[in-house]
Amino acid sequence: MTHTAYPNPAPGGTVWLTGLPSAGKTTLAFALAERLRAEGRAVEVLDGDEIRQFLSKGLGFSREDRHTNVTRIGFVAELLASHGVTVLVPVIAPHVAGREVVRDHHRREGTAYLEVHVATPMEVCAERDVKGLYAKQAAGEISGLTGVDDPYEAPAAPELRLQTQGRAVAESAAELHAFLTERGLA
Repeated sequence: MTHTAYPNPAPGGTVWLTGLPSAGKTTLAFALAERLRAEGRAVEVLDGDEIRQFLSKGLGFSREDRHTNVTRIGFVAELLASHGVTVLVPVIAPHVAGREVVRDHHRREGTAYLEVHVATPMEVCAERDVKGLYAKQAAGEISGLTGVDDPYEAPAAPELRLQTQGRAVAESAAELHAFLTERGLA
């Protein structure tokens, strides 16, 4: 795919935040987006729940559907990033293979891609349980919860592994901002 050149865009890139449900990916993405916008950066957050409602409506949670969802999000992220947008993607993307397809697409297009593992322990995620998923799974109301009864393949070598346990959102967002600054995306 070729991209239309726009005059003098700031360098864009995709920052994929992967981790268990309730790890803090979305909260962190929105906190960082606010800071980047205040600095004059073009930023978009591609929230997994919103994407499932609009772009991937009708997909289930089978391995194949999850892969399709991840590659769709990755395509949109790369397209935006290639035009100077910093794209924050707080999406579980539970399988290494799906994340690698997205990384490879970015590499082929010459667009920056950074994988950030929001490495929050499952016990902490279950305590946060912002959507009530862990409680519903424990009660037998749902199955297929990523990291509990459906696999989550943590990245072996992400560009950044971010520990959120016992830290304020602002502190984690500051660490991520510093990392993006080092990489020329903030």
